[in-house]
Amino acid sequence: MKLYYSPGACSLSPHIVLAESGLPFDVEKVDFSAMKTERGADFAMINPKGYVPVIALDNGQMLTEGSAIVQYIADQVPQKKLAPPAGTLERYRLMEWVNFIATELHKGLSPLFNPALPDDLRAKTMERLSKRIGIAAAQLSKTRFLMGDTFTVADAYLFTILRWAPRVKLDLSQWPILKTYQDRIETRPAVYDTLIGEGLVESKMAA
Repeated sequence: MKLYYSPGACSLSPHIVLAESGLPFDVEKVDFSAMKTERGADFAMINPKGYVPVIALDNGQMLTEGSAIVQYIADQVPQKKLAPPAGTLERYRLMEWVNFIATELHKGLSPLFNPALPDDLRAKTMERLSKRIGIAAAQLSKTRFLMGDTFTVADAYLFTILRWAPRVKLDLSQWPILKTYQDRIETRPAVYDTLIGEGLVESKMAA
């Protein structure tokens, strides 16, 4: 498999899940200013939607949309318990969290990257987003991860979105549990190696 990604974008979520899975995979960075991959391929031909993540499967097919990609990966390695078994209520609980993160947090936060967003809309967006983040924080005050004591693909996604908060001046300090949660995830070897690989943190060995 090959993941097409952009450093720190939402493609970080499936990148983390691939690393956690132990499956063999390659990555190829996308330059959106040129719409080319680092190897010179036309990204519009790879994904006409024009965004990451995209994963090239071993059978030659392309799979898009992070929520689908992470569950596909998880289902290839059921022993890793990155997602509950398909068809179980727990799997639908996972989908519930993944969809919530995608629609209420990911898309809810995205407008804040726009520097031209009027101040009144920015304030309303922040207020609405804070309420949604509070829902995740409330869950994490009771459990180590969103689904309980086990790290799942939902955590890879939430971790990715929470990392955007400083870039849009979203203050998470009112939820200390989120800092604990982020630290817990970042120290996972697969996650830390992925962050280093995308150039998002400096290797402690290098420091």
